[in-house]
Amino acid sequence: MLYRYIVCIICLFIIVFLCRCTSSADNSPAYRSPDGYNLNKPFLLKLPVELDEISGVAFYSKDTSVFAIGDEFGWLYKIPLTVGKPIRKWKFSSEGDYEDLVMVDKVFYVLQSNGNITAFTFDDHNKILTQQQNFPASGNEFEILYYNPKIFKLVMLCKDCETDKKKALTAFYFNLLHKQFDDSSSINVTAIANMIGEEKIKFKPSAAAIHPITNELYIVSSVNKLLVITDQKGNVKQTFVLDPALFKQPEGITFTPEGDMIISNEAADRGVANLLFYKYNKKVKP
Repeated sequence: MLYRYIVCIICLFIIVFLCRCTSSADNSPAYRSPDGYNLNKPFLLKLPVELDEISGVAFYSKDTSVFAIGDEFGWLYKIPLTVGKPIRKWKFSSEGDYEDLVMVDKVFYVLQSNGNITAFTFDDHNKILTQQQNFPASGNEFEILYYNPKIFKLVMLCKDCETDKKKALTAFYFNLLHKQFDDSSSINVTAIANMIGEEKIKFKPSAAAIHPITNELYIVSSVNKLLVITDQKGNVKQTFVLDPALFKQPEGITFTPEGDMIISNEAADRGVANLLFYKYNKKVKP
């Protein structure tokens, strides 16, 4: 009799425990994701302390690695995504405030916060050849540089520009053919605010890249903890709130040719920096 009583108590305890676990899982915050992704379940790659201030990233499909820059010291890093290979690095410039990285063919383009672009490549003897492109105006702050292959231009998004108010966000273009800044456009920030239920916001994006399958622009904001998707003209299509536990300080975004998304996080005084890898699972229509 005592044995049956003990068994019943144990069974009751197990049932209560399982119910509490289920209830806890059901009450966990749900973060919506763009089609083809699950933002709640990334593959996470922790990075060494030297990369605590990782900023821009660019995927390199030739050997499945990610090129990256830090925020201050002028180093280019190559981070392999396969196990067992070491991280490599090269010095491309002196200390500065470096924000983003783009790779077009064999040329690297690094954005500084004041809008200047450092272009460099490696010669046949692995020596770095550098060229500087200075932004023609002062008093602006940038964090984003991405490449639009349809117009053969680099695009810079303002983080804090003098001409911008809370209603718009200016984009400046750098023509790779003529090697000069030649145009501008804007993104409707009011539309972003409306989509997240706010009257107005101060939108401060930190990374952006064009999706290779959908051709949409993915914009990440570390300050606002948002992922915003627009068309290439800047018309806002969707917004997604980001989980601050995963996206502690997202500063870079890049895609593989298959649409897999990689986002870099600075350490942000919580652990170490990392790369978040999201598999793209949406079937492409023929």
